Amino acid sequence: MTPAINIAKKHKISHNIHEYPHDDSSESYGVEAAEKMGVAEARVFKTLVVELDSKELAVGVIPVSSMLSMKLMAKAVGAKKATMANKPDVERSTGYVLGGVSPLGQKKRLKTVVDASAKNYSTIYISAGRRGLEIELSPDDLMTLTSGILVEVSH
Repeated sequence: MTPAINIAKKHKISHNIHEYPHDDSSESYGVEAAEKMGVAEARVFKTLVVELDSKELAVGVIPVSSMLSMKLMAKAVGAKKATMANKPDVERSTGYVLGGVSPLGQKKRLKTVVDASAKNYSTIYISAGRRGLEIELSPDDLMTLTSGILVEVSH
């Protein structure tokens, strides 16, 4: 069990857990997840942590096939600027290792923005808190669990 799975269970959210053998040589954890699960990359979402100009951290959840727009991400959370957060800050704040960061069950709850494309699917896949482990749930449930906002933040 991971904190992400525990949150879904605690809130009685309908979800499925998918485990696959993670390859340490993989350069893109999200693309690897999509390939190994046989799921379209547009339905597998990666969790990216950014640092805002206020030095606050925030989370962008976007398809693994997309790039996070720093301009759109900053705008979504009311900041002037966003940059990728550094690894130690991400791991300390979330409690997860890179490649296994989940938007659920983070040590410190961060502002969360989910890309609007999530609404195109009845369920999406996000990291369940470690490499090789995904949780499938509805975008609405993800929004509820993270108190997130749904807006276009990728290209």
